[in-house]
Amino acid sequence: MKSLILLFLVTASSVSAQTIDYNLKKGFVANGYDVVAYFNNEAIEGTKKFTTSFDGVKFKFSSEENLEAFNKNPEKYTPQYGGYCAYAIALKNEKVSINPKTFLIKEDKLYLFYNAWGTNTLDLWKKGNEAILKEKADTNWEYLKLEK
Repeated sequence: MKSLILLFLVTASSVSAQTIDYNLKKGFVANGYDVVAYFNNEAIEGTKKFTTSFDGVKFKFSSEENLEAFNKNPEKYTPQYGGYCAYAIALKNEKVSINPKTFLIKEDKLYLFYNAWGTNTLDLWKKGNEAILKEKADTNWEYLKLEK
């Protein structure tokens, strides 16, 4: 009986320890940019002075106020698709890193995009049918989010 209980506890703890795969370039979500600042239409790099963890990953903020706002409602500020490029998740079903200065707030959600080598995927997202792209990204993310 003890071994059965132990097996259950080990299984339960390993399931609860699983988290989605976040894009953690530079060790932080959004490459260390302040995810709350995006909601004020600003791409600002956070500082190590204002950091916190949520869902097993670290976030940096540019101010104590933004840190406090995040701690009150982290789900609101956490980027969609683990902070990977929304366009690549939708169109290529791939996890692609982002340029933290290339973002979109839509329906009170944060979307991040790749922007380098002459390819700005935010522009491509806006030129495409955003509703269809979002639907594809949501579907693809259900399968991709647990891959590490």
